[in-house]
Amino acid sequence: MHLEIERKFLVAGEFRDQAYNCTHIQQGYISSAGGRTVRVRIRDDRGYLTIKGPSGKAGLSRYEFETEIALSDAQDLMRICEPGIIDKNRYLVRHAGHVFEVDEFFGENEGLLIAEVELQSEDEPFEKPGFLGREVTGDRRYYNSHLRKNPYALWRTDAQEV
Repeated sequence: MHLEIERKFLVAGEFRDQAYNCTHIQQGYISSAGGRTVRVRIRDDRGYLTIKGPSGKAGLSRYEFETEIALSDAQDLMRICEPGIIDKNRYLVRHAGHVFEVDEFFGENEGLLIAEVELQSEDEPFEKPGFLGREVTGDRRYYNSHLRKNPYALWRTDAQEV
């Protein structure tokens, strides 16, 4: 069983000049009920199917299974997804032995920048790069499956960004 352990942060500073990679991602959800998700993702020219279980109490860890699928299958599956497609660029930034994934959202989530770092354990120490802002780990508003139903554009004026 693969356990995904990650921490999420809003982005409060410039990161693009530190990125060593950028990919375009579109993803949809076949199912997103009860904290469990079945996701279809197209990342540049590759397709993926991902199943995630509910998050633990602190929102740090959850079961994750992901497999690559044919791009044509991913495109077909996107047509049967629940309404609301996530569209974003993902930048990869190395910092002090960790890779931070920074997502820049488009469409109804335009203006939202979220950085995630995957860890080996919930208590693994890591050095925060200067572009990280407020931690939002466990705040379900920032889950992609939630953003497709309740986009950032509808609630960002109420959110304190950093």
